[in-house]
Amino acid sequence: MSNWKRGSLGRLLRRALNVDEAELPAAAGGILLFFLLFLAYSMLRPVREMMGIAGGVRNLQWLFTATFGASLLFQMLFGWIACRVPRRSILPWAYGFFILNLGVFAALMLACPDSAWTARAFYVWLSVFNLLAVSVAWSVLADVMRGGQVKRLFALVASGSSLGAVLGPAVTATLAGAVESMWLFAAAAVLLGLAVLAGMYLHRWRDGNPASGGKAGAPFPEDCRARPLGGNPFTGASAVFRSPFLMGIGLFIILLASTNTFLYFELMRAVASAFPDPVRQTRVFGIIDVIVQGSTMLLQVFFAGRIVRRFGLSALLVAVPVLISLGFVWMAFSPVFAVAAVVTVARRIGEYGLVRPGREMLNSVLSPEEKYKAKSFIDTVLYRGGDAASAWLKRSLDVLGGHSPLAMLGGAAISALWAATGFFLARRHREMAGRQDED
Repeated sequence: MSNWKRGSLGRLLRRALNVDEAELPAAAGGILLFFLLFLAYSMLRPVREMMGIAGGVRNLQWLFTATFGASLLFQMLFGWIACRVPRRSILPWAYGFFILNLGVFAALMLACPDSAWTARAFYVWLSVFNLLAVSVAWSVLADVMRGGQVKRLFALVASGSSLGAVLGPAVTATLAGAVESMWLFAAAAVLLGLAVLAGMYLHRWRDGNPASGGKAGAPFPEDCRARPLGGNPFTGASAVFRSPFLMGIGLFIILLASTNTFLYFELMRAVASAFPDPVRQTRVFGIIDVIVQGSTMLLQVFFAGRIVRRFGLSALLVAVPVLISLGFVWMAFSPVFAVAAVVTVARRIGEYGLVRPGREMLNSVLSPEEKYKAKSFIDTVLYRGGDAASAWLKRSLDVLGGHSPLAMLGGAAISALWAATGFFLARRHREMAGRQDED
């Protein structure tokens, strides 16, 4: 009886999560990888914001520019690693480098606890680490999972990041004052080390479950994961500018970043106007975070995978930009906090629960070299380049002051272009996947 109940419960769980029995270990490993990664990052993020203030609030646009420059440097270093180590070892090498970086910053903060330059350097480093570490994790998933698995599991795996993002700030609050004793940095380093083990487990799972039949990923022998990609550190950048598909993904990322910047500053304006008390402002942001993370996890676990299987990848890439475009028009004529909050919450839930898994699914049709090198270039250099440009644009628009309906309509136009780009990418992805299945 107990065995029957366990079997029925297992079938019910697999049906609810839309996962085959053989894929449960991979789904669990992916969830664990993203949970550990985002827990480490979310623990360090409050420290980064403190460092940003210590470096000077008026210098934030310079910090964004410095982050873009650091992204270029880290991308070249990552490209060098990807050329020379086996594909299955790229994540351990990259995360090992980040763990060493944490040790260096811990030593610097012990030696010079009040140094503004150390604060600025840490702000820039964590901003680059966030994008590159996440990009590498998604590259591993795209490397070991195949077409049907990508559609069903990517959104579910992304729920680990939401859970880590919820728990990280709580851990930081518990370890208040731990910056001086370096326990916070030590804990983040341990979590990254565990994330390395989770990434290695995903490769071992693929070894024991080799792909059979047609693949959605580019044809490539399985045992090549044990060999380096070769090439040079600039291959990723050159591949992007040679491929209309990769350039489309890059444009999609830049438009996403631009939309986020427009919404971010509009929300800041609305909150400052509606809630002059800093305590109430903090409470408002906390409520928004709780709503976003809780709703995102439900969307990722139970709905996103089914949406893409029923309506196609375009549903993940187009629906949210169209909704946000309409939201910008709404804000242009109703510049109040409630409207800005609703649009912001919708954008964040949609981006984390639908857009992010959707754009990662695009990588399933790339070659292994593109999955690691070109993807990291897009996710770090192009993303942070868009951030830097947006920061200087914001600084220039500050002279207008207050709410600008024209700026909101501009955000609506950017979001509409974002939606059109997503539609093009989804159609192109379907064509490329179909040709690879025929091969």
